[in-house]
Amino acid sequence: MVKNLLGKIKSFFIAHKTISIIIIIILLVVGYYSYKKITDTSGQIKYITTTVQKGTIIASITGSGQVSVSNQIDIKPKVSGQIMWIGVNSGDKVNTGQALLSIDSTDAQKSVRDAQVALDSANLSLEKLKLQNSDSNLNNSLSKAYSDGLSVVSSTFSDITSEMIGLNNMLLQQNLSYNTVHVNGPTAVAYRTKTDDSYYQTQNLFEKISKDFAVISLSSNGSDIENIINETYQITQVFNDTLKDAKIFVDYIAQDTGKSSDFSGYQTTLSDYLTTMNNHFSSLGSIKTNIQNSKDTFQSSDLDIQSAQLSVTQKENALQDAKDKLADYTIRAPFSGLVSVINVKVGDTASSSSVASIVTNSQLAQISLNEVDVAKIQLGQKATITFDAIPDLSITGKVTQIDTVGTVTSGVVNYTVKISFDTQDNRIKPGMSVSADIITDVKTDALLVPNSAVKTKGGVSYVQMFTPPLVGSDNNSAGILSLTLPEQVTVQTGLSNDTSTEITSGIIEGDQVVLKTVTASTAVTTTPSLLNAIGGNRAGGAGGGTRALRAN
Repeated sequence: MVKNLLGKIKSFFIAHKTISIIIIIILLVVGYYSYKKITDTSGQIKYITTTVQKGTIIASITGSGQVSVSNQIDIKPKVSGQIMWIGVNSGDKVNTGQALLSIDSTDAQKSVRDAQVALDSANLSLEKLKLQNSDSNLNNSLSKAYSDGLSVVSSTFSDITSEMIGLNNMLLQQNLSYNTVHVNGPTAVAYRTKTDDSYYQTQNLFEKISKDFAVISLSSNGSDIENIINETYQITQVFNDTLKDAKIFVDYIAQDTGKSSDFSGYQTTLSDYLTTMNNHFSSLGSIKTNIQNSKDTFQSSDLDIQSAQLSVTQKENALQDAKDKLADYTIRAPFSGLVSVINVKVGDTASSSSVASIVTNSQLAQISLNEVDVAKIQLGQKATITFDAIPDLSITGKVTQIDTVGTVTSGVVNYTVKISFDTQDNRIKPGMSVSADIITDVKTDALLVPNSAVKTKGGVSYVQMFTPPLVGSDNNSAGILSLTLPEQVTVQTGLSNDTSTEITSGIIEGDQVVLKTVTASTAVTTTPSLLNAIGGNRAGGAGGGTRALRAN
């Protein structure tokens, strides 16, 4: 059956060649466009990612200008006061760091002395605290508390023993016996019963604690010593309550019978017993407090020493600050050169105005910065200088002068900044164009991402990340397709420059972030016209094909 069907198809193609060719072409074109549609990625977004790494980031301000020579620097003091000494004259040569003049530093010297005294006092306090909190002293303190405790315990046990015997003998007296008390009524009997019950409770507890007391000594461990002290404290309190019950009983009988003289001796004895127990109770309480304080001292000693050490560090910093301030009262030459003018004399009051000027023949860069950039510049900052005329030359320098008054040009305020060269090169000529990168901040071991990875919306910075990370997308210029969108992760940024941004929180080293996205462009493919193809077969060419089609 299949064979017959194939035969019929073959016969049809032979009999209808033109129609068969058209059908084949249609099938080929439909298949081609279907394949293109399925595999077409035009218009889809691809992602290029990068890995977050740690490194060093350098922030700098770039400016341009010219090479200058015979630079004159105005020397301005950082402090005010009366000028006490001038060590140079106009025309004198000076070296870097040479003293030019000094300002009255009486108050600054006093500040240094006071800071030194405060530091010495803090050091003494620290050493005293270390000695007080040494292990030997702390152990001795705790050992003494244990020893005192055992002494009080021994004395308390002795007094409780004798007083319990005395109380027992007292209760056995005829005028305090149950037979006698019974005559005085139910109240007297109740007081006597309560006294007996309290006495037996004390006796049972005392016998139990006496077993612990029998085996305790100074050589026992601390927990056992503390335990017997606490137990003695407890039995003292219990026995004290028993003595109170007994005194209430005796006082009642004495009043009820009207024979106070017969019971006064008992009352006096019971009062003495109570006084003794109260004293023991108070002493044991003090011992418990001393032991706890000694143990607390062990725990807090390290913190106390750390606090004292911190105080020493603070006093050291204060002393250094005072010394730095004192150094400002001596005006020194910032570089070698020639003193062009001295603007003050001894006895004058120095202020923020120039006190002297120094001229140097060393070459330097004089660049112009706008008001935004100049606010980030400070004296002494390092810089790298390059020269348009000498492409292979790059030298270092530092900022030596910043104009205090700017120049307004077309509404823009610019300030002149002068940068001295660390080295001199004979190829450098006055007037040459220079570019200077002034380093304003440097951070090492910072978490860095390229600037393009950080986005900002509504004042909030964020990066885009895939979870899990895309495979094979890092720095892949073609990008990787993803069926899921990246998530936005809020980050805190720190230092930044032209290429990188520091991330202070939000992501960690090794995370993968989106660097940029790539949209695949739509490919334009020229495909032969189906009708032209047919016409070509019929007429032998494109023109013939068109004409043949029109003829139909």
